[in-house]
Amino acid sequence: MPPTYTPLRNSFTSRLFETENDLLQMQSLLMEARSRTDDWHYPHIGDLIFWFFMVSCHLTPQEFIRLWHDNGGKLLGYAILGEDPSFDCQVLPEYEWCGIETEAIVWAETRQAELRNQNPIAWGGNFVSGVRQDNPKRIAFLEQHGYQPGKYVEVNLLRTLDGLIPEAVLPPACVVRSTAAVGDIPNRASAQREVWHPYTVGNVSDEDYARFMQLPGYDRRLDVVAVAPDGVIAAYVNGWIDPVNRIGDFGPLGARPGYRRQGLTRAVLLECMRRMQRLGMNRVSVSTGVSNEAALRLYASVGFKPENKYLEYVKTV
Repeated sequence: MPPTYTPLRNSFTSRLFETENDLLQMQSLLMEARSRTDDWHYPHIGDLIFWFFMVSCHLTPQEFIRLWHDNGGKLLGYAILGEDPSFDCQVLPEYEWCGIETEAIVWAETRQAELRNQNPIAWGGNFVSGVRQDNPKRIAFLEQHGYQPGKYVEVNLLRTLDGLIPEAVLPPACVVRSTAAVGDIPNRASAQREVWHPYTVGNVSDEDYARFMQLPGYDRRLDVVAVAPDGVIAAYVNGWIDPVNRIGDFGPLGARPGYRRQGLTRAVLLECMRRMQRLGMNRVSVSTGVSNEAALRLYASVGFKPENKYLEYVKTV
């Protein structure tokens, strides 16, 4: 059944994103909301930070992120219109289904229609959103607005950080360490591009990555890399922590094609887990496509177990 709406329009106002202080408030919203629900009803703040990074690289946050506040200025919800095109909206538990989600999807679809008229090639594709499989109200909401299940399904996995985390066996002369603040940026950005080419997530310049490292929530200690004997950053993982709920998250991660099947991605995962453990996290999550068998084998090998699924929903335009 579609969610029951309790209109509270006079209780909130909306505006477009303005400054990075808004990003901090968005992170706080997710951590607060997770503290009152579970690990899967809301995204991890790491997902949000990387989504924001993609918007800031290729679009403009001030035009593609919208915020809803109560009359006292507290952030109640946000919506992001991203490339592909895609849509995400998150609302505090007590304000879900009070009208923010409807305003958000109307705003995003209206904005996409404007962009499609200006640039049909970039914005003419189907509109994509998503939902956890155990969120029937959000599924019903998307279906009510013309969205249908798509082909892509993502597996959400979880691992505790209790106890000893095993050491990785590295190839000779390889080193695992943090990304350096300055000297590594071209090397690190190049790894991102090579691992993810030709996907949008790989469309990152050196200057983009330098700005990424300045975003609130980014922690260089958790940007862990495996460096080959020739000095190339061969594999990496971006780690994120939610200190309120004591849960870490991984993403994105990978190894350059020429350095795969050497245990380097496993090594950066294990090292990042140890660092999260020292920072007080008691569990860590990661997600990957349900058909990505290599990634699923890797995650199982370091102790992850499937917990949930994220379903793609698509609206034909």
